[in-house]
Amino acid sequence: MKVNEYKNLSDAELCELLSTSDTLAFTELMTRYERLIYNHATNILRDTDQARDVVQELFIWVWDNHKVLTYNLNFASFLYSSIRNKIIDLIRHEKVKVKYLNTLPDFMKTGVAETDHLIRAKNFQSIIERELSAMPEKMRQVFEMSRNQNLSNKEIAEKLDISQRTVEGHITNALKMLRKNLGLFKYLIFIIFY
Repeated sequence: MKVNEYKNLSDAELCELLSTSDTLAFTELMTRYERLIYNHATNILRDTDQARDVVQELFIWVWDNHKVLTYNLNFASFLYSSIRNKIIDLIRHEKVKVKYLNTLPDFMKTGVAETDHLIRAKNFQSIIERELSAMPEKMRQVFEMSRNQNLSNKEIAEKLDISQRTVEGHITNALKMLRKNLGLFKYLIFIIFY
């Protein structure tokens, strides 16, 4: 059958061809009803983007199910009731999404989200410990005294009986090693929080 001949077929004939996977029949049905269904969806939703999406989903669904669909009334009635159901599903989904988004701040305040944070912090801490253990002994010792014990360079120098310049050198070299081995992002997090 030629493309132009599909325009002369009734909806019932096109639906019969559609059930045999005739893409030209599907295209003709879509051409006949897409704009009408889109206008109907736009009137209900008052959002042209959502209407376009829901109409597109409807026609994709029709094609995906064309072998099993039955059109008890007529194709136009079938499309109108189907688009109504898709819009109802969309509205329900939107309500659930809004409800979820409204409860999200409360969820964040309750501290339940801390689990993920604690896991990430623990993983990050193990990476830091691994990098620290790979440092030369004296450098690691100076760095840990600086960061963990919050000692000044002068206090570290006095405790280890080394010069302040040596302490500064160890800390500088330790930070360079961490930056190189952790990558810039993790390094910045380390500097900010440790």
